[in-house]
Amino acid sequence: MAEVVGGVASSHIPAVGVAIDRGRKAEPYWAPYFAKLPPMQEWVRELVPDAAVVVYNDHASAFSLQLIPTFAIGTAVEFPIADEGFGRRPVPAVQGHPELAWHLAESLILDEFDITIVNEMEVDHGLTVPMSLMFAEPAEWPCPVVPLCVNVVQYPPPTGNRCFNLGKAIRRAIDSYPGAERVLVVGTGGMSHQLQGERAGLVNEAWDHRFLDLLVGEPEQAAAIGHVEYLREAGSEGIELVMWLVMRGALDAEVREVYRATHVPTSNTHNGVLVLENSGGGPFP
Repeated sequence: MAEVVGGVASSHIPAVGVAIDRGRKAEPYWAPYFAKLPPMQEWVRELVPDAAVVVYNDHASAFSLQLIPTFAIGTAVEFPIADEGFGRRPVPAVQGHPELAWHLAESLILDEFDITIVNEMEVDHGLTVPMSLMFAEPAEWPCPVVPLCVNVVQYPPPTGNRCFNLGKAIRRAIDSYPGAERVLVVGTGGMSHQLQGERAGLVNEAWDHRFLDLLVGEPEQAAAIGHVEYLREAGSEGIELVMWLVMRGALDAEVREVYRATHVPTSNTHNGVLVLENSGGGPFP
């Protein structure tokens, strides 16, 4: 049977993709950040996942204000790279895993999650930047991907608790999949940042580190954080951290923290990565 073999959480800051694509990683501004990534990349490389479920949010590339699904799953064979206004990132197209995606869709819907099924869509930096951070710059991505898109753009987004429970449902779905795939679950977005208004540029390192501590050791408390606290403490875009809760819900109730790193500033945001392994104690009830 298929199994969840670990989880990664990562910010998906578009400027990071630009730095990679334009060969700027060694520049003084970027070098300290990229120096923090090799432990995560080595762990992923040694893990050799057969598939990845990547939880991310679309930035008006596949969807718009005309159509905003709360949760959407991509079931296509391939997902082209979106042009977000400055050309398509020069990275490989993302190969899908239709069999696993359709199994997830069926299981999640029968588990009473209303999932939008998307048979054709482009993917943007929300998905491709974390892929670049995990897998560097390969000629082809090393494993197929099931994209799972979460609305964190138009209020009301789903609660952290709803996302945490979605992760649990994803775990149940993967555990019931008849294949032998070793699946990596990736949560993207965050950390604290605000892109507009009087608080543009907000970073709250203390709150972010508290969130990480809760996510690892007390995930139910992290899941209970409400929208108002995200807005007040982590900025308008800090709500993206609910997608890290999807990843956490898909793992065992107890996990081992493999690696954690954060960096400030990255394009006026708090940028973070987190790597977790299952403890072997079993999933959440």
